[in-house]
Amino acid sequence: MSSPKRAAKPKAAAKTLARSRVRTSAHRAAARPAQPAVAPANGASADAKHVAAVLDRILVDGNLDAISAEALQTLIASACRLYRARREAGEEFTPVPKNSISATDVMVTASGLLKAADLAVFELGMWQNWTGR
Repeated sequence: MSSPKRAAKPKAAAKTLARSRVRTSAHRAAARPAQPAVAPANGASADAKHVAAVLDRILVDGNLDAISAEALQTLIASACRLYRARREAGEEFTPVPKNSISATDVMVTASGLLKAADLAVFELGMWQNWTGR
């Protein structure tokens, strides 16, 4: 059985930890880079949104062969490279808006990306550990 003094120490430690979490959260928020810049509604951004709308229409219509596998691979590869470049430039945003695609969409695509790069989930975990991403 522990003494009352010993029982009080974990409470004090919990308060200290809670204070440090608040400071850490505030520090992270202050150090967080700004969200991605909003590009004009014309040019490349408009083109990208048009392509996304075309792909969504293909899904709705059930006409999955309307775009070739090669064209889809090229599109996904370019999007991955651009996302990586912007993240390395200091921007912090997710590749898709939160809750905009299903967990199945994410898992199937992530599995395909790992397979295309000849990587295993273990290697992804190790990389995340090393880089803190």
